[in-house]
Amino acid sequence: MNALGGNTCSDEEPQLSEHTLLALQEFYAECMQLGTNPTTTGLSEFEENWQLSQFWYNEETAVALTKEVLRISQNRRIACISCPTLFAKLIQVAQLGQLECEAYLLEYDRRFETYGSSFVYYDYNDPLTLPHLITAHSFGIVVADPPFLSEECLCKVAQTITFLAQDKVILCTGAVMEDLALKLLNVRPCGFVPRHNRNLANEFLCYTNYDCTIVTEENDAS
Repeated sequence: MNALGGNTCSDEEPQLSEHTLLALQEFYAECMQLGTNPTTTGLSEFEENWQLSQFWYNEETAVALTKEVLRISQNRRIACISCPTLFAKLIQVAQLGQLECEAYLLEYDRRFETYGSSFVYYDYNDPLTLPHLITAHSFGIVVADPPFLSEECLCKVAQTITFLAQDKVILCTGAVMEDLALKLLNVRPCGFVPRHNRNLANEFLCYTNYDCTIVTEENDAS
């Protein structure tokens, strides 16, 4: 048992689906049109640590990624590599009793140990140094946001992704990494542009290894 307070994938017959109840009624009507709430768990208690290259997604991006993960989850394990903003949103869903599968946050920053057994200490410099419960190809969905825009960082995080992933991969990183991301992970830009609470100088893209359409009003307007 881990599952952010729920059952593991194999404990019981899966509930939900029908594309996980229409991505949980479009993640509670876009968290009440981004007035947000559905049980407030977020990262407000965690300041960004710029030395660790931490930049939190804005609310619209976090909700959009959560809806996509719910849509494709099919009660499979979810790994969030260096993307605590997404993980915090999944916790909101879990607290409402709607997440039936296991989700883990793989993260270097030990402040997130407050998430208990759902937190896995992760240093991209040792990409395959993982605890025994994290086994090869045991995650149906892997979402990663490498902390640094460098070839070295993406190459090492890609090793972790390749080790973990059974199937679906979502990668959020800079546009400058597009060619390398394709080469390492066979992922392509899906048209969605992740945005952050702080305006960053570098252009970011969302890459996937499957056909995916993530739409937000903000992206529509771009």
